[in-house]
Amino acid sequence: MFDFTFYNPTKIVFGRGVIAQLPGLIPAGKKVMLVAGGGSIKRNGVYEQIRRALDGRAMVEFFGIPPNPLYETCLEAVALARAEKVEFLLSAGGGSALDATKFIAAAVPYAGKEPWDMFYDWSLVPADPLPLGCVLTLPATGSEMNGGSVVSRKATKEKRYFLSEGVFPRFSILDPQTTFSLPPRQTANGIVDAFVHVLEQYLTYDVTAPLQDRQAEAILLTLIEEGPKALAEPENYNARANLMWCATNALNGLIGCGVPQDWATHAIGHELTALYGLDHAQTLAAVYPGMMQHSRRRKREKLLQYAARVWRLETGDEETRIDAVIARTEDFFRSLGVGTRLAEYNIPKEAGRLVADRLAKQGRPLGERGDLKSQDVEAILQLRA
Repeated sequence: MFDFTFYNPTKIVFGRGVIAQLPGLIPAGKKVMLVAGGGSIKRNGVYEQIRRALDGRAMVEFFGIPPNPLYETCLEAVALARAEKVEFLLSAGGGSALDATKFIAAAVPYAGKEPWDMFYDWSLVPADPLPLGCVLTLPATGSEMNGGSVVSRKATKEKRYFLSEGVFPRFSILDPQTTFSLPPRQTANGIVDAFVHVLEQYLTYDVTAPLQDRQAEAILLTLIEEGPKALAEPENYNARANLMWCATNALNGLIGCGVPQDWATHAIGHELTALYGLDHAQTLAAVYPGMMQHSRRRKREKLLQYAARVWRLETGDEETRIDAVIARTEDFFRSLGVGTRLAEYNIPKEAGRLVADRLAKQGRPLGERGDLKSQDVEAILQLRA
């Protein structure tokens, strides 16, 4: 096992009706800005619960954060927060609203000329961002319990991220009942997102970390069992609760302690979203089977472990088992209603070269060993055409 430092200060408040606990979580006297998306929280009753819980508090609101939050929109929220002298940010919605909120929290006190620079140099993220909390209504990204923010910039067709301890939510409220009204597409996307988050940290190479392996496998098995239930029975509280907790634990740092991590599929997926507007989970479902196929030798030991422990594929020769587990993974994504081929999203064949070139210009290492090259990226996308 590698050496590691684990830090996670986020308080999780989980269960039925827990939005009512907001008054005890946000310091009294702080002016709050509510940050949300297109208005779904008004349709599902979450907005009413928040306003009732914070009745009498000084509040301003910013609606309009889109899926794959846009830098340009976030800057509007930054301007409002500064003008209103906001002291606390409250995200309400899914990972997009929360990622935007984290960026806003850092950008409000940012003293430089261009806040986008924080995504290229994480040391520029201020040490004193605005404090923030979250009411989560869409389990997927795990942003409710980590210090990451992912934002897209429309003008330059970029999708970038930063990590900072300062933007961990002070608290995250998780009421599975708020997810009952999610459209099937968003539920399915969340399952895929969480599943691939786990694989990025698990399906690499062995460093004798059996606890982390089994924690990762437990999340994968639970997603396989509970995800389809949540789609078939949208108001099945237990299925929704298990799905929500899986998504949080998939990316709160715990299963990544002391193990190698990949994240190349995410890097490729970010480029596909920036260029062609795909949902994040759609890019993962389309790319990850190609990553498994292309990297079957470098991931061989873990692929066989994944095949045996998660999918119970224990007979046949090793190559047959690896073929089978790649197919099982893709079939699982498809069973949720998520396409797994780039052609299904009208992505042109030249996308492979374009994405490979864009990643090469960024100059960051790809893969768990940091040795994936442009030709590898192009080959992976060719496999998924």
